Amino acid sequence: MKQTRPWTLVAVAAACALVVWLIVRLTFTKLPPLPWTAVPALLILAIAEGFSGRNLRARIQGRRGGKPLAPIAVARMAALAKASSLGGAVFGGFGAGFLVYTLGKTDKVVPRNDAIAAGATLVSAILLVAAALYLEHSCRAPTPPDDEDSRSRPKEPGVRLC
Repeated sequence: MKQTRPWTLVAVAAACALVVWLIVRLTFTKLPPLPWTAVPALLILAIAEGFSGRNLRARIQGRRGGKPLAPIAVARMAALAKASSLGGAVFGGFGAGFLVYTLGKTDKVVPRNDAIAAGATLVSAILLVAAALYLEHSCRAPTPPDDEDSRSRPKEPGVRLC
């Protein structure tokens, strides 16, 4: 599995922002007020993934005691991180598209409230993407030590270094 590229996430967010901006531009008067429910959900996910990344990194590097991690558990965390970063990019694009449209109409109450909710959604989505990228980075195996003995010895068949 390859590492998530930030430019991919930026492209997804920009595409979602453009689509949402176009839809909101055509249907804003018919839409209900933008809910705040995504903000706490995204923030809770970001906090959980940040702590998971810190704990996972410490266990992989051997700084925490306990049983060694199963490789499948690390792979699952990497998959969660990839999915969360993509989901955060989509929600961030949604918030950005809505925010761009409503910023020009902040003199009225409803667009101002929608702009605040969209801005909060955008910020929480950015935090989720950052936490997900940190979690994905934490899933990487440490580089093996580079010493003289390891280069001179032939590697045993069937033994793989991460």
